[in-house]
Amino acid sequence: MLTQFYDDLETRTENERNTAISKLLPVQIKNLQSLGGLKGIDADMIDSVEYLNQLPVLRKSELTEMQQKKPPFGGLVRGPIDHIFQSPGPIYEPGKDTHDWWRFGRFLHACGVGRSDIVQNCFSYHLTPAGMMFENGAKAVGATILPAGTGQTELQVQAAFDVGVTVYAGTPDYLNTILEKSSEMGLNLNYSKAVVSGGALFPSLRESYLERGINCLQCYGTADLGCIAYESSEQDGMIVEEGVLLEIVTPGTGNPVKEGEVGEILVTTLNPDYPLVRFATGDMSAFIGGHSACGRTNVRIKGWMGRADQTTKVKGMFVRPEQVAELVNRHPEVSKARVVVSRINESDSMVVRLEVSGSSNQEYHESVQNIFRIKGEVEVFPTGKLPKDGLVIEDLRSYD
Repeated sequence: MLTQFYDDLETRTENERNTAISKLLPVQIKNLQSLGGLKGIDADMIDSVEYLNQLPVLRKSELTEMQQKKPPFGGLVRGPIDHIFQSPGPIYEPGKDTHDWWRFGRFLHACGVGRSDIVQNCFSYHLTPAGMMFENGAKAVGATILPAGTGQTELQVQAAFDVGVTVYAGTPDYLNTILEKSSEMGLNLNYSKAVVSGGALFPSLRESYLERGINCLQCYGTADLGCIAYESSEQDGMIVEEGVLLEIVTPGTGNPVKEGEVGEILVTTLNPDYPLVRFATGDMSAFIGGHSACGRTNVRIKGWMGRADQTTKVKGMFVRPEQVAELVNRHPEVSKARVVVSRINESDSMVVRLEVSGSSNQEYHESVQNIFRIKGEVEVFPTGKLPKDGLVIEDLRSYD
């Protein structure tokens, strides 16, 4: 039987939490200073989230430059690590096997996952850290793990049936793919819970899972930062994880927005091994006033509400404007490209539209797969036929 809360940190009063932050935050800034960052800052003066706006914002582009100058982590890692991961960019992320290092255990516990569960982990174990992140969290709550990874759906269904999997972990869409395949194979799976991330959990999809007896909850995290916020059983917003400090600012700045306004998420981790301070995720959200009805007292956000730039996620992978530019540069006859993302049969769909000069029998699917790391349809148009609205990524999905 699970206790209601993961630990006492979740139910602290505002004063108790602020007192803890006033001690932990200056230490984390000093950790970063020991690595050469934030020179000239009096760390002891930065003892609350409100004072963080005195510090510069760290963006992915800057992190990439730092890593190129001082590989693999830009000099931002303290002490030994167990894993090196690579995300598109490329950007390299560290990992450790220590207890709940990425902080996903709190999310899984809030979803009711515990020692009696078998978790089918369908996040990728290949280069990207998501698979290890969720495995580390599942270990933290004592669950057994089936390290399934991505693809080979028929084998996934058979394994889930044979070992009696009770929890699905993966992107929201892939669970639907597994369930459809299980119906084709005539196998009834024993899923009762699903913990998802890496893409939007659309209301219709969540409802369809609930109709099958699967309670599906989502969290928000990134490869650089680990778990940032998560849903509880009340589904009344995402509760910010106790191991991070979260700000919402006007996109492109470090200036906080008013409560309830949509802005860009900045995250400061309290992980001493990898001290990221005011790291810009590029994701948009808004704070929700009050506390969750589940009894957890940390601040809440509305969840993922789009990107501050044109970057979006498709099937759990980021699709970025610079990748579109790379596709154009790779093929001299292509003058323009536009990625159109939509939803078809409760799954993400990506179409890459290309303006091609002259007649070309060139095959572009392989380039799309290599650059974006996901499959997409390709449509070829004569020069001048694509819209001239400045968009290189058009997201037609509705998040309501």
